[in-house]
Formats: sequence, C-alpha cells, structure tokens
Amino acid sequence: MGSYVEKNLLNSESITYRAYLSRIIYLRAALLLIVGVVLALYSQTFSAPSVLLFIAAAVGFIAAFIKRATSEFAVTNKRIILKVGLIRRRSMEIMLNKVESIDVSQGIIGRVLNFGSIAVVGTGGTKDPFHRISKPLGFRRAVQEQLANS
Repeated sequence: MGSYVEKNLLNSESITYRAYLSRIIYLRAALLLIVGVVLALYSQTFSAPSVLLFIAAAVGFIAAFIKRATSEFAVTNKRIILKVGLIRRRSMEIMLNKVESIDVSQGIIGRVLNFGSIAVVGTGGTKDPFHRISKPLGFRRAVQEQLANS
C-alpha cells in the first residue's frame, strides 16, 4: 500500500529522515485505565463508573493508535513532508530551499521524554506547528543537514 510520503516522492527524491508522533499521546488513555482499575479494586466490583472508565480508556487507546499510525513526518533530499489525520487530513510540503527555519518547542516533560512541537517557517511567512513529535531536535538537525548539503 505504501505511506503518504512514499507515494508522493518526486523523481530522484529519497527519504533521509522520518519522525513519528510520540507515544505520549497514549498517556490520557493510560491514566483513565489506571483510575478505572483503582476504582474497581477499591469498590471490589466492576461498578458503572469503572466500566465507563474502561470504555473511555479503550476508545482513547484506539484513537491515539489511529492518530499515530496516520501521522507522517519526513525529510527528503528535496523537501519536508508533514501529514496528520485519517479522515480530516492536514499536510504540508515545503521545498528545502524555501525553509527559513525549524522552530522546536519543548516543555520540561517534553525535554525529559524527548518530544515536542515543530514549526516549519517558510519564506512566505508560513509557520504551521505540529505537536507531540518524537525527537524534534533530530528532525531539525536532519533538515539542517539537508540544507547544508544542497
């Protein structure tokens, strides 16, 4: 079937770096599951609230899995390609020679767990942020290396 990035490569274009959404996107669902388990253990039965928490956790895990599976971030020898979403797709493709900078934003937790937001700043003033990217500094370094090689 192939990924969005692979299907949209230009002639003589090759992928030099791939990034993914961080696994931190599963955190909310994991917390719901933990609270559900604690509630079930405390009440010594599967009460309606604990069952609802289990259902919410399952839905959260499925949604996070789909979001992670349908998000692609790549640096090629010619462009930066970013795509998120399954039904409502958002994509951005920018030629390397049009990139002014890559902004990386990380909070304390993001620095510890190595995830953050990246925003590609293009010559037209475009600045579209993409959040919860794993290893955002590696992504920026890959773009800088490609810019240095061109």
